[in-house]
Amino acid sequence: MSMLRPLLPLALLAALALSPLAALAQQPIEREMTPQEFKAAGLDKLSAEELGKLNLWLGRKIDTAVTAAASQAKDKIEAENRGFFHFGSNEAIVARVPGPFRGFARGREFTLDNGQVWRQTDNAELVGAKLDSPEVRITPSIAGNAWYLAVKGYNTRAKVERVK
Repeated sequence: MSMLRPLLPLALLAALALSPLAALAQQPIEREMTPQEFKAAGLDKLSAEELGKLNLWLGRKIDTAVTAAASQAKDKIEAENRGFFHFGSNEAIVARVPGPFRGFARGREFTLDNGQVWRQTDNAELVGAKLDSPEVRITPSIAGNAWYLAVKGYNTRAKVERVK
């Protein structure tokens, strides 16, 4: 499953691109409606020129809606999956570790108040730290897909990977 995660954003964007709205944008309204619907809407009274302008306007509206939906879906996927892979954002994830915090240790998991779970992958230590609900910052490395967790007020960072 974890190997498929990088494909999730691409799959979602592809699905949006092939959505019924995108397909509708390419079809004139008279092909999308039954003859009865077309007549009931009064569109049969339009001239060919008026119908053409209506189709152009509908196409622009649908294109705008599809573009906005794709952008929102992309932003949502990137926000929900930060830490599983790097999307190019250098913004830190700032959250709290609810409850007692007893320092770093390889393999220790840190559940954040935003629902994310991170596991320490290196041997960094933070000896003697006994904190209650400390603020943490998780920042991506400059290169690669490494992430580092730092506790507010301490200089030591632990290399972590997101597990949930």
